[in-house]
Amino acid sequence: MTFYEITPQDHELIRAALETLSKNFDDGIYHHTVGAALRTAEGRVYTGVNCDGIHGSCAEYVVMGTAISAGERAFDTIVAVHEKARNCLLAPCGNCRQMLVEYCPDIKVILNDDEGKLIKAKATDLLPFFWRPVDCSEATGDAEQP
Repeated sequence: MTFYEITPQDHELIRAALETLSKNFDDGIYHHTVGAALRTAEGRVYTGVNCDGIHGSCAEYVVMGTAISAGERAFDTIVAVHEKARNCLLAPCGNCRQMLVEYCPDIKVILNDDEGKLIKAKATDLLPFFWRPVDCSEATGDAEQP
């Protein structure tokens, strides 16, 4: 796995996510409001919070949808935060990792390593053997049979 340098712009992204979280914290049923911030390849920053509920949307989905709705298609870095998490950072869930890989496989994610150190890694490194649609045009029938 390749790790990337945590830059001053990354710290700004974390602060933007925390600011959005502080303005929108909802002490609702699940007590788990998460903020997220997404930086585009052009340097624009979008923020969002999760939609709490039994079938709610993660903050990463909300912020990605906001950026896409604004016409963005090239993404650089994303971070999810919760004020009580270690370093205020949350790793994306498996569903969010899959979404990130599908929409922008080269996006970098800021999170903690196992020792609590801030790291930045590509989404594809966070989800080995991720799901891909079957490309029937390349089917050869040569796959190993169980």
